[in-house]
Amino acid sequence: MTASIPLNQPPATAEVEGFVSGRSNQRVTLGVDQPMRLDCGVELSGFTVAYGTYGTLNADKSNAVMVCHALTGDHFVSDYHPVSGKPGWWSMLVGPGRPIDTDRYFVICSNVIGGCMGSIGPAESNPATGRPYGLDFPVITIADMVRAQKLLIDHLGIEKLFCVVGGSMGGMQVLQWAVSYPESVFAALPIATAARHSAQNIAFHEVGRQAIMADPDWCNGDYLNQEKRPHRGLAVARMAAHITYLSEAALHRKFGRNLQNRQTVTYGFDADFQVESYLRHQGITFVDRFDANSYLYITRAMDYFDLAAEHGGVLANAFRHEGGPTPVRFCLTSFSSDWLFPTTESRAVVHALNAVAANVSFVEVATDKGHDAFLLEEPHFHQVVRGFMDGCAEHRGLTNRRAALV
Repeated sequence: MTASIPLNQPPATAEVEGFVSGRSNQRVTLGVDQPMRLDCGVELSGFTVAYGTYGTLNADKSNAVMVCHALTGDHFVSDYHPVSGKPGWWSMLVGPGRPIDTDRYFVICSNVIGGCMGSIGPAESNPATGRPYGLDFPVITIADMVRAQKLLIDHLGIEKLFCVVGGSMGGMQVLQWAVSYPESVFAALPIATAARHSAQNIAFHEVGRQAIMADPDWCNGDYLNQEKRPHRGLAVARMAAHITYLSEAALHRKFGRNLQNRQTVTYGFDADFQVESYLRHQGITFVDRFDANSYLYITRAMDYFDLAAEHGGVLANAFRHEGGPTPVRFCLTSFSSDWLFPTTESRAVVHALNAVAANVSFVEVATDKGHDAFLLEEPHFHQVVRGFMDGCAEHRGLTNRRAALV
């Protein structure tokens, strides 16, 4: 059983029973009667998950789409973020008439456990001590994140998701959904992701974690009761990670070797170059909305992700179901200039799905925007998402609500 916690939400006067559009900051308490067991062996009970919903759930609850966010994302998908004041991180893709059309689909996105925007994580209060968990919070995995999402879907009374979609770490969650709950997912859209984290990516994450832990204000993770926070270390971690999200071509096109508001170099260590100023800005603004310990926990969850390891070292085995192929329909998408999650990683998943004769399509989008292309204006990518969603919707008989009203 679950218990809902209202969070300044409007009354539920939906067009059909249950939900209204744009309820982007809801909370629910999960695991009340039966704790959720984590991969590390710890059990979580009575824990909070923050989530948002967009669109309207239809009468038979067959149009629900789970959007899974990336490392630094959250559940504010398509409306303004309460901290940054900026549009939602996927507002280009999710909304009325957009590729993930909220006139047709009921979109759900939850802040992952371990996060810092309302779901249980190291910044939340430990009921045993009355203080923030800090490093007493148990280590989590991608599978743990998905277990919590499944409890949320159960709470909403949804037996089967129409589609699960996400990029980067969100794509890892999509793959985990399809493997852990194949009968609860009709379609899966993993974007710019992989079935396991590479050694290079683990290395980049370790640099970020060490930057945070080297900050004297980190205080061994017990900084939330201190006046200062490890903002410098977290900013450096964000700067290093952000470089991996871009391509060399994108950096050159945007900044080149242009100087920042000056005619000549300073022969010092100020931000002489525009790219330096840009990275510093990325770091400074990031610390206003993200918790340093959450960064440690979520990057570690990504590092541990390895679907093949859970299935005898053979990735194809992860996509077998009851002696046959997984019933989930897949569309994998990669970007030609993404060196963080290169196309070879997506092809490995496609080959594993082909090995079990699963229903799978694959598109590599030609772009020089790097890994972040899935968050940017990329028309070909948007066409791929729309085409896959529309094709699956036609197969399932889902109508566009706006079109139906005309």
